[in-house]
Amino acid sequence: MLWMRFSHDGRHGFGRLDGDHVVVHHGDLFDAPTPTGEVLAASTVTWLAPCEPGAFVCLWNNFHAAAAKQSLAIPAEPLWVFKGAAALSAHERPIVAPAPQVYDGRVVFEGELGIVIGRHCRNVDEADAADGIFGYTCVNDVTALELIGRDPAFAQWTRAKSFEGFGPFGPVIATGLDPMALTVRTLVGGRERQNYPVSDIVFAPAQIVARLSREFTLRPGDVIACGTSVGVLPMRDGQVVEVSIEGIGTLRNTYRSTP
Repeated sequence: MLWMRFSHDGRHGFGRLDGDHVVVHHGDLFDAPTPTGEVLAASTVTWLAPCEPGAFVCLWNNFHAAAAKQSLAIPAEPLWVFKGAAALSAHERPIVAPAPQVYDGRVVFEGELGIVIGRHCRNVDEADAADGIFGYTCVNDVTALELIGRDPAFAQWTRAKSFEGFGPFGPVIATGLDPMALTVRTLVGGRERQNYPVSDIVFAPAQIVARLSREFTLRPGDVIACGTSVGVLPMRDGQVVEVSIEGIGTLRNTYRSTP
């Protein structure tokens, strides 16, 4: 199933995407939602982020090909950072560069598979972690690249990933997928820049959820971006960036150097 959130006629709602229509539901997305009987044309709604995560976690150095290209050691445990709530964004929303007086360096795209948590996970093993995954989504983990190392005394990972709108994900949450059979593609201005198999991952989704659950409680709606592979590049003003994963769809956003 493909689940989405939307705005329509001044109200927010959620439902199941069925072709070109939205089958509207009510209740809790993560606890047996039921259809209302209302069906909307998808072309008439505004896309919202498909859930509202309390935590948005981003992994680093989690693909073998990217580690090899950068001459990085394979990590012994997941390496992660939080992306701030203000970064959360949705399909078709613009990605706006920071004000130049704050940061005027390169801003890069990172096409990634996102895990969406469906139940509370705390100190779970991998089998229970797999059961705790509700579904998967597309993520563009936008990063102000040169900000990370600008202060040699303090690596600014969270700040570099948390500017307003730097965390678009969606357009939907897809359930029932085998993540290890998926491929992530990122197109910029219609030109393919990334194409990598999730099977090249260091820590698979269930492993990520199990490991992170040892450190803090994961809750329904939380999102974990699995990390990216080779092909990351800066974005230029006006470029359309599309992160596509078969079975999920295409997350599309336009980069703007000014509001």
